[in-house]
Parts: sequence; structure tokens; C-alpha cells
Amino acid sequence: MTDAGPPWTGTDEKATLLGFLNYLRSSVAGKAADVPEPQVRTGGVPSGTNLLGLIKHLTRVEQFYFLGEPINSMRRTMQPTREETVDGLLADYRRTIEQANEVVETWADLTLDAPRPPGRNLPPTRRWVLVHMIEETARHAGHADILREQIDGSTGR
Repeated sequence: MTDAGPPWTGTDEKATLLGFLNYLRSSVAGKAADVPEPQVRTGGVPSGTNLLGLIKHLTRVEQFYFLGEPINSMRRTMQPTREETVDGLLADYRRTIEQANEVVETWADLTLDAPRPPGRNLPPTRRWVLVHMIEETARHAGHADILREQIDGSTGR
């Protein structure tokens, strides 16, 4: 299958940003799908970064920035428990993406404040959140590319 890349049809700034983010989200989820245990949770680099941990982390970051849910420990978001499965964490990621996209669809003005959990510093703008999540997801998509290639030689999107 040829990778067509992110959509070229963004009708406005929000649609363009969300199109890039959705493309990257799909790329990351695709890298973890169909990877067997224990490879999906085995660290491929000295830090222990693994595909399942990347999915769990991105889910929590999406929940934090788009849904205003607190994160107690960013470090623990990268560590799947024994009970957490590929199917379960991918389902959580996809459900969170749906919820986040529903929130973003209500954003008519990207200069306004984004949701923020209580007790945090001043909230960033909605535009900043979208751009940051593109950056965050793209960085981890690169990690996922490398990890997946180490597991079974798969390359590309």
C-alpha cells in the first residue's frame, strides 16, 4: 500500500492541523497493531521504550491536553502493566482520539485557552495544543518506526 501522506484538502487552519495529527495518530497505531507479545512491550533501546508504552503515553498526553485529565507521573505513562494488552491500549487510544476530535470540532477560535486540569499553570492556546500534539505524536511515530523495524523489519508508515 502506498502512503499518500497527510490530507491535502484542509479547508482552514484547524482542518489542516487536525489532518496532520490524525495522519500521525494512525501511523503510530499501525506500528503497534499486530505485533505479538512480548515484542510489543519489549524495550528496543536502553531506555526501555517500547511500542505498547508509546501507545499508552500518547493516550495519556491526548487526555491531558484535549480532555483536561491530570497526569500523576509522565514517566509511568510509558510503562504498560502486565494486564494491559495491545488490543486494550489501542482501543483506549482510538477512543481518546475520538473524544479529542469531538473537543477540537467545537473550537471555533484557536487563540482561546485549551482545557487544562486544575492546579496547572496558565493554559496554552488551542493552536499551541494542536501544534504540540503534532510534534509529540510525530516524535513518537519516529520511535515507533525504529522499534517496529527492530522487531520484524517493517519499514515505512
